[in-house]
This record gives sequence, C-alpha cells and structure tokens, in this order.
Amino acid sequence: MSAATPGRIGEVLGMPPVPQGTWEAEALYVSPAALRRGVPPEELAGRLRALGGVAAVRVRANGFLEIAVSVPGELVEEIGLSRGAGAAERDAGGEDAARPGGRAEDAVDPTGPGGEARRAPWADSPWTWDNPGFVVGYAHARAVAVQRWAAELGVGGRFRPELLEDGLDRAVLRLLAELPGRRASRDPGWAAYAEHLALAYHDAFERAPALPSGDEEPSALHVARVRLARAVRDVLAEAMGALGLEAPARL
Repeated sequence: MSAATPGRIGEVLGMPPVPQGTWEAEALYVSPAALRRGVPPEELAGRLRALGGVAAVRVRANGFLEIAVSVPGELVEEIGLSRGAGAAERDAGGEDAARPGGRAEDAVDPTGPGGEARRAPWADSPWTWDNPGFVVGYAHARAVAVQRWAAELGVGGRFRPELLEDGLDRAVLRLLAELPGRRASRDPGWAAYAEHLALAYHDAFERAPALPSGDEEPSALHVARVRLARAVRDVLAEAMGALGLEAPARL
C-alpha cells in the first residue's frame, strides 16, 4: 500500500500527524515528532519522503516537519469502525432512529471520567439548525441515506480517491484527518469536532452531490463521494458514541 494516510505517516513519526491549513490548495500535516523523539529532523524527513504519496516534506526552522500529501482522499480508506449490533439494521431503515441528542436509554453517559455521570452535550430539541445536536444527527442520517440511495441508483465501482479534489470535498477530508490525533488525545473534544465535521459535510452534501440527479449517469466521482460519505458516517457515529449518544440513521 503506497497511500500517504495519517496512519502510515504516524507509523513513521511515532505519533499521529496534525492536519494544518484549509487543504484547499495543499493537503498538509505538521508534526513535532523529531523534537519529541530526539531524532534529527532531516533523518525523519527522509524516511517520510520514501513513503509513496508524500508530495513534499519540509523542515521548519523550529524543527517541526511539514508533510504534504498528493492524494488526501486516500485517508478515507483507513476509516472504519465496528458499528455494533443493530447498526446495519438501523442504517437500512429497519427500526426507528434515536433522537439526535439522545441515547437509546437516556441522556446520561455513566462512563464519564472518574465514573461520574456525564450529560449529553446537546439538547434533544428543537430540530433546527440552531441546535448542534440536530446538525450532527442530521449529518449522520444524511451520510447513512447516501449509502442506501447509492445502492438503489447503482452507484458503484472502483474508489478513485484522487477525484476528491473539490474544495468542499477537501474541507471534509481536512476534518477527517484529525481523527487519529483525537483518538490519541486525553481531551479529544468530540462534541466540537462532530459539529465542525457535520457542518462541512452538510455543505458538501448540498453543493457537491454524491448521487446523480435526473438522467445523469453514475460516475466515478459519485463513487468517490459515496465513499467519503461512508467515512463521515463512521466518524460521526464514533464521535457520538464516545459522548454516549446513539447516532440516528433517519430523522
């Protein structure tokens, strides 16, 4: 595998890389790994340059490394998680979805730090764009729906990550690239992260469609965007799960 994904880069660095900038012009990661590990920056930079898919590695004056990747869309192939019993049925519409801000049982997560009860960060209502809980839950439901509709419309074929070059697609990729670092963080900030990812995905859903319309034939770009939607679905489900919330398949 020659993809320059966060996981592959992190294996070389010994820690997750941190995405930087908007990624509109350049998909860039930054890392202090050389300083933290006591390794000469140029030595680590050379190892990174040997990875397929790394466009450039630059050493800053402070010893930080800047890593530019050629095909940022490759990172979605790393994203996936065990969605748990009943998740596939919910995604297929086999049962009613939970409310965007609620758990299957209640709104309290008993597994918070120190065993203390932790309340859901968002209100159950109103179901409006002013409520972050609705924004996040609706984004997950939309990403789930894209998978159903793609199957119905016959959108399929080989995933070509290089096609995810639109600014809206890149904005979503930029946020997805934060996932490894947040998983490794003591304070991942799942609520704020889910909100930002959800907003970026709503923009992409509405202005960079994953599905053909009218008499339009399914294309390789549609396939790529359906795969991007699946990654968004999985990451939002993970973030909501970390907050003790059930990710809705339908609203």
